[in-house]
Amino acid sequence: MKVLVPIKRVIDFNVKVRAKSDETGPDLTNVKMAINPFCEIAVEEAIRLKEAGTAQEVIAISIGTNACKEQLRTALALGADRAILVETEIEVEPLGVAKLLKAVVEREQPELIILGKQAIDDDSNQTGQMLASLLSYPQGTFASKIKIEKGKINVTREVDGGLQTVSLDLPAVVTTDLRLNEPRYASLPNIMKAKKKPFDTLTPEELNVDASPRIEILKVSPPPERPTGIIVNSVDELIEKLKNEAKVIS
Repeated sequence: MKVLVPIKRVIDFNVKVRAKSDETGPDLTNVKMAINPFCEIAVEEAIRLKEAGTAQEVIAISIGTNACKEQLRTALALGADRAILVETEIEVEPLGVAKLLKAVVEREQPELIILGKQAIDDDSNQTGQMLASLLSYPQGTFASKIKIEKGKINVTREVDGGLQTVSLDLPAVVTTDLRLNEPRYASLPNIMKAKKKPFDTLTPEELNVDASPRIEILKVSPPPERPTGIIVNSVDELIEKLKNEAKVIS
């Protein structure tokens, strides 16, 4: 079985994100970048499927600038067999990503596409669902456990009421949730080996896909600062301040 794992380059989750002074977007100057955490979980799960003998090949793919090669090399060091970069300078939106992934899926014919449920930069939570729709594949979202047997994949997914298990025919699209696994760290020998693994570069034009953005971002600004908290001496004083200063009760 061949597994395709899309990954996204995002600001490291430990970094405090700041907006540019002209509010045209986040400030990425000298900022540490990393694989989106949910994508790391997807990579880990694909590698575990390979280690279990269920999958024979894991392909990591990213869409973005040449800088995305760094994250793809990390995926190769973690255990992916080869990587594909769809290189573009355009800020590709979820629908554009789904269209590009569809074109790659049609080329590679993987039996499973496993990707993070959302990216921590835009929190869209759309790409997996859009890709499944474009491919007419069954989908299992927010997976906390997956099991493949007899040509089907059973996905235990987290829903508001608890857990739900769905059985999907392969090929299928699965999006990962936080509790699916704990990603590993890349060892130094594997980082060195990753440099020799196959790495292909494509463009949206080669895939015959128009990835032009449909949404215009007008402004990116930080949230307003919270006022300093105060200590009150009684319930009556609290109620008085909520009424007359905060004006949240009447």
